[in-house]
Amino acid sequence: MILSRWFAFASLVGAAFAVPGKSLAKRTTVAEIFTDIEDAVTCAGCEALLVILQALAHLGNDDFVDVITEVCILAGIDDDDVCEGAIAREGPILAHDLRNMDVPSHTATLFCTTIFGLCDYPAITDYTVDFPSSKPANASRPASSGETPIQVVHISDIHVDLSYEVGASYDCTKNICCRPYTAADAPGNTSYPAGEYGNHNCDSPLDLELSMYEAIQTLVPDAAFSIFTGDVVEGAVWLVNETEVTNDLNDAYNTRMASYFSQIYGVIGNHDVAPWAYDTLSSDWEQWIGSTAATTADDYGSYSVKYSGGNLRIISFNTNFYYKENFWLYEKTMQTDPNSQLAWIVDELDAAETAGERVWLMGHMPMGASDAFHDGSNYFNQIIQRYDATIAAVFYGHTHKDEFEIAYSDYSNPTADTATMMSYIAPALTPTSGNPTFRVYSVDPVTFGILDFQVYFANMSSSTYQTKPTWEKYYSAKEAYGSLLSPPVTDSAAELTPAFWHNVTALFESDDSVFQDYIARKSRGWDYSSCTGTCKTDEICQLRAAESQYNCVEITPGISFKKAKRSTSSSSSEESACGESVIGKMFSNFESTVSSLKTAADAKLGTSFLATTVNSTVV
Repeated sequence: MILSRWFAFASLVGAAFAVPGKSLAKRTTVAEIFTDIEDAVTCAGCEALLVILQALAHLGNDDFVDVITEVCILAGIDDDDVCEGAIAREGPILAHDLRNMDVPSHTATLFCTTIFGLCDYPAITDYTVDFPSSKPANASRPASSGETPIQVVHISDIHVDLSYEVGASYDCTKNICCRPYTAADAPGNTSYPAGEYGNHNCDSPLDLELSMYEAIQTLVPDAAFSIFTGDVVEGAVWLVNETEVTNDLNDAYNTRMASYFSQIYGVIGNHDVAPWAYDTLSSDWEQWIGSTAATTADDYGSYSVKYSGGNLRIISFNTNFYYKENFWLYEKTMQTDPNSQLAWIVDELDAAETAGERVWLMGHMPMGASDAFHDGSNYFNQIIQRYDATIAAVFYGHTHKDEFEIAYSDYSNPTADTATMMSYIAPALTPTSGNPTFRVYSVDPVTFGILDFQVYFANMSSSTYQTKPTWEKYYSAKEAYGSLLSPPVTDSAAELTPAFWHNVTALFESDDSVFQDYIARKSRGWDYSSCTGTCKTDEICQLRAAESQYNCVEITPGISFKKAKRSTSSSSSEESACGESVIGKMFSNFESTVSSLKTAADAKLGTSFLATTVNSTVV
């Protein structure tokens, strides 16, 4: 019954789009379809909703934004001003997608998968990355040189809130607090005053960022260089605009990082991206990467540059081209290689291989994360497998967690022998997901392999934290895990190879106490709970999945229609750690959204909203 009404409804909508002036008839049938959709638990039910949203999108951006905003408000997803501001920015992009989307289609199914959680992931679109040369028969990771290591600092997701006010309320209804949104939130009026160095309900105050930089200068005075894997802009997504993003980026790079770092390599984050951001970032980065690389950043938000202190090439690439909440990507026919960035990465890696250079790849979103499209992740993994002897390691942020991902030549047989690449995912500065943190890598100066890393943190539970944070060593990877392996890996000159990290995950399986210690470290010692059963197996699966189709995140349609998450504790889950869109959050509860959509549409456009004239002239 549901499917027959869905096809009948699709035919009506299709006819209305094809013939200007042709209206959707039989209001009672439309009402029945709404009822069926409200009760549906299928992918087809989601596609039916897409048709309804398409009809609304064809009325124009303003009507679409108005109705979706009202849905957000009626459903109680966020405060009214958050709904209004965020959807004003996201809504026109989504409306454009819907007007140009075929339903059903690969794009529609993917949309119902990533936003609604109602369809299984569609099969990966076959695409073989073109390589200008074959992989050398003798290609392998070089042995450690044994020379004195260099130190490299890794910071990520600073999310500095320049509107943070000491004394403002840290108990608010927004996704970040510590701002005087209302008079009751203002300093002196609230019973929940924010301290000088931040709160777990708030993004980073400026003083916290500066405190970290001062600690880095004290604790790692001889660092060879630093890397920053993205996200300067704070999380008030409903308020940010071109002026604020530009100011935040310029202020962070030119005012503060330039004062503390002689050499830092940056990455574009999902909060930092906008059409104007490429120009801003290329200008900000030029002082460290030079004018030639900065010109490339204008085109891709990416660049490639040779490190002046050794035989290392840094390739910073833009993961927003593979990010499921980048609504610009949901084209009628989705690109296999947006902006030809993958082809550019291949060219850079092939040139590095020919020149005998080692490479560090840097991005923001881990390509094995549930936020990454399966297609793009598969194509990227082809590149990793081809150049695994040239790439020393890959570096990310985004999840705000202290974690890692391993790539394998055979994901059906993940072993130490098939482990080919290590992705290091750095924890964040922002207190919203743990204690403020940064990493320091011990690096072979010849091979640029990672020999160890230390994590430093400021414990926000300390009684003296708000007076002055104390930055201290939290743990060392080799100390925490190397001595427990068989045979032990404790030599300071030994690389933490992909095989090493696979053996660490095997240790997690065999020694639960070691795994639970990892879970505690993942959120930097804050708000964690025991992870057992499927939580544990899913977590280890994620660690063994640098390609996202293998990360064990299951799409399970159900009555609540929640977006898929790994079955971990709240502090362990990576989902939504860094910038879930308001529209994405709103559609994660499919049932209430459909009901609210009908109510809002009828209120805005009259009770015959879906029976009105619809045409496809708006683009």
